Amino acid sequence: MPKLANNDGGASFGFEAQIWAAADKLRGNMEPSDYKHVVLGLIFLKSISDTFEAKYAELLEQELADAEDPEEYLAENIFWVPREARWSYLQARARQTMIGKDIDDAMLAIEASNFSLKGVLPKDYARAALNKVMLGELIDLVSGIGMAKAVDNSRDILGRVYEYFLGSFAGAEGKRGGEFYTPRSVVRLLVEMLEPYKGRVYDPCCGSGGMFIQSERFVEEHGGRIGDIAIYGQESNYTTWRLARMNLAVRGIDADIRWNKEGSFHKNELPSLRFDFILANPPFNVSDWGGDRLREDVRWTFGVPPVGNANYAWLQHIHHHLSPNGTAGVVLANGSMSSGQSGEGDIRCALIEADAVDCIIALPGQLFYSTQIPACLWFLTRNKNPGGSYRDRRREVLFIDARKIGHMVDRTRREFTDDDIARIADVYHAWHGATDTTPYDDEQGFCKSETLEEIRKHGHVLTPGRYVGAAPQEKDSEPFGDKMERLSTLLREQQAEANQLDAVIQQNLELLRFGEGCK
Repeated sequence: MPKLANNDGGASFGFEAQIWAAADKLRGNMEPSDYKHVVLGLIFLKSISDTFEAKYAELLEQELADAEDPEEYLAENIFWVPREARWSYLQARARQTMIGKDIDDAMLAIEASNFSLKGVLPKDYARAALNKVMLGELIDLVSGIGMAKAVDNSRDILGRVYEYFLGSFAGAEGKRGGEFYTPRSVVRLLVEMLEPYKGRVYDPCCGSGGMFIQSERFVEEHGGRIGDIAIYGQESNYTTWRLARMNLAVRGIDADIRWNKEGSFHKNELPSLRFDFILANPPFNVSDWGGDRLREDVRWTFGVPPVGNANYAWLQHIHHHLSPNGTAGVVLANGSMSSGQSGEGDIRCALIEADAVDCIIALPGQLFYSTQIPACLWFLTRNKNPGGSYRDRRREVLFIDARKIGHMVDRTRREFTDDDIARIADVYHAWHGATDTTPYDDEQGFCKSETLEEIRKHGHVLTPGRYVGAAPQEKDSEPFGDKMERLSTLLREQQAEANQLDAVIQQNLELLRFGEGCK
């Protein structure tokens, strides 16, 4: 099946939008936040069943293999699917009144046979409020997805559909949806800049797992081995954690994703581990993070974060977990670049003076589902002089102003294109001194490599606009007389169109009045 290029950080099979439109039509009056789990649970079930049945068919053709031995599947990271949980069985019963109970039983059977899925799958399809006719139609719809016989193809198709639906549900839910989903183009930008080829990857607030999906995709697309990266994460929202576990399972990704309701600050599940790459989109400006109970903590190397805002707690938690040559990309509210309230300015100063800040990017508005608050990207590092193919960047910070980049995909939301992502990432890698890039040059209005001394002069404020300057204005070569004639002609044409429109409106009003008089 041909892949079509898109602008959301991946490839498209061309039918995700049509499937989404059909599924959304079946939703009726059901809330997106509830319907999400119904649909995603079915896509998950279809995905692992397709993968299982493809392997099952292969084993039947091998003389010495036992297709009914669960160990044959576990060896290839394929979930064992009991007979009553296989999609073919459920599809045959889709129009029966007990289909809801059949699906619940299938989920329970899968969890019982696969310890890593314990407590992950949705199991409320039999509830009275769920329309069973709609459920049967959904099964028919999902049955048409991922008909490829090859295991890898089936995973790829259903994995992309699952990911597309996550984004679509985030859009449908608005602010609440953004709590579990980071837009793919933002995630891809982080991944393309950090280039997680090999090592440990971590997200302390992992949402539905998009950072991990894009990291594995990056490795695949650049010819690496998936086993070269190990994935770790933590999430405090149990429902979102379940989405992440299913998202990763659909893609066949093995990961250590922990859940506890206290979160990464108060119950750090991986306190002794250090990571080569950290990607995170923490909730912006959280005021009730329980900072009053964490006044003394080993993670607060650069200063105790204020009780009323968690931004600098997140930055320090993430920096604390970096390996000696580790790098991190963090999405934060714009205020983090300049705030001086409650000691935040002092913490930022300490981070800069310790050479922990590698790069700052100002993002355009309307990138996120959950907030209209302007956002930025912080890139942190433990070592600006790691050797190898990279130059010594000590006492320097790269600033990128990307506020004018991207395009509107609808009236409320913006995305980066592939070219936008490449432009930003290429500048970052060139500044690092990577050998396979063109030499770095400052670009007025877009990027500037600034010294620590200059940043001090600005009071350790990190807003890129202060450093990159204004973009140069394009020289207007059109003669003044020609321009006036062109604009006058345009004005006359617009006035003529307006007069014509006014005449049509008046005519319609007369017809309307005539019609009313005949009643």
